[in-house]
Amino acid sequence: MLQNFSIRLARTQLLKRLLVGLLCGGLGAVLEAQDGSIAAKNSEQERQLSSSPGQKGSSASAQESMPGMDHRSPTPNQQDHSSMAGMAMPSMQMTEMNSAGMFLMNLSSGTAMNPAAWPMPMLMRPLGSWNTMFMTQGFINDTQQSGPRGGDKLYSTNWFMANAEHRAGRNGAFQVQLMLSLEPATITDRRYPLLFQTGETAFGKPIVDGQHPHDFIMSLGFQYALSLGENTTLELYFAPVGDPALGPVAYPHRASAMELPQATLSHHWQDSTHIANEVVTVGLAYKKIKLEASGFYGSEPDEFRWDIDSGPINSWSTRLWYFPTKNWAAQVSIGHLAHPEMLQPGDQTRSTASLEYSKPMPGGSWSSSIIWGRDHSTYTKRNLNSYTVESALPIHGKNFVTGRVERVDKDELFDGQPNVQQFLDTFYGSTFRIGGYTIGYTRDFDIFRHIETGIGANIETYSLPGAIKPYYGDHPLGGNVFLRFRLKTGS
Repeated sequence: MLQNFSIRLARTQLLKRLLVGLLCGGLGAVLEAQDGSIAAKNSEQERQLSSSPGQKGSSASAQESMPGMDHRSPTPNQQDHSSMAGMAMPSMQMTEMNSAGMFLMNLSSGTAMNPAAWPMPMLMRPLGSWNTMFMTQGFINDTQQSGPRGGDKLYSTNWFMANAEHRAGRNGAFQVQLMLSLEPATITDRRYPLLFQTGETAFGKPIVDGQHPHDFIMSLGFQYALSLGENTTLELYFAPVGDPALGPVAYPHRASAMELPQATLSHHWQDSTHIANEVVTVGLAYKKIKLEASGFYGSEPDEFRWDIDSGPINSWSTRLWYFPTKNWAAQVSIGHLAHPEMLQPGDQTRSTASLEYSKPMPGGSWSSSIIWGRDHSTYTKRNLNSYTVESALPIHGKNFVTGRVERVDKDELFDGQPNVQQFLDTFYGSTFRIGGYTIGYTRDFDIFRHIETGIGANIETYSLPGAIKPYYGDHPLGGNVFLRFRLKTGS
């Protein structure tokens, strides 16, 4: 057993070094070469246009058809691609994309989608006949919490995503998506403090009042899209690690949560399957509607965050999207998760619904979400509900005001204290409704040309039943002070 573990660890370390070196080197080269390469292309294009009046009109027409130039369309897959989010790039910089390629480049985590009007903070570059897109965001965060169960910690939450899209025939397109996180290294002791948070394990024990780090490989997926008609697109997705069709856009990638370094208390009720294994999804988009179905391995990631987990496809989900206009995205979904929690018996049936809104404004976009999620346990027979409302509002270009309100039913707060759990269950019940209320502010500073750098802080207050106040205090509080880094929109 020890020999097998050593081999597994050695392979994991080698994989980590190769991926980090390759991706960091590739992104660095892209950033370094961007200014000179774009300038050369622009100069050559201007020379050609000035020497040929007939070509000028053709180039203008091509630019009008590029994503990000016109956001009037409400649908995710029309032939003019005008619903594509955030791709405000000159057409001469990108290899020509068909409708299927535009569809794929508009996806967020897995096959989920933010509102089309949201300007994605990303860098786009052609690489031969491929179109590449890079997104990254990181926080250096100091957390301070009060009460008997509060904690303090300096840590970093972060992620990096790279997409590569290639045309596949006249009406098809293929895309590879890789998403990485260094949180296994930047979050020590396999958790950071977050009062009333539950889910997954650390050192063989359930995590309570803390949030686990994400896996090093958050996503490795392969996607294919085929335009079947002017308003219809077929979508196929396979991911050894990926995001099945269940829940809203996961909080690390959700437009309304981009200024909050900490997870939602509702994470394991709404979007925790954004890192799942053996994901297979089929989707069909028609005008303003997209219907999806997934199969996947239902167990949540184990606490060894550097490797890739695997298992049988034993769970399923289905999701229906509706995009009434470019500013709105709504979904309802349901899924059955086979034995999701390592230390808890039984399966879960998860139901979710969400409505997301995004409106571009100077310096960013005003983005808001309303989310509901419910977990039904086949073992305890309990229905646990969660509700989240969050918003991020830019003010005068460089200032962001953020807020989040949550109400969550928790029955795992005392899993590591069986005597306390039994006492509370006997006299007060097994489930406690927790309220979380967060208000925050971020200020951007022009330090790096291609990086949005912000300094911010937020305060968290909570409401809780009187029965558990002896364990948490009457008025527990949490605070976060952070540095935030991400690629600039349209960089």
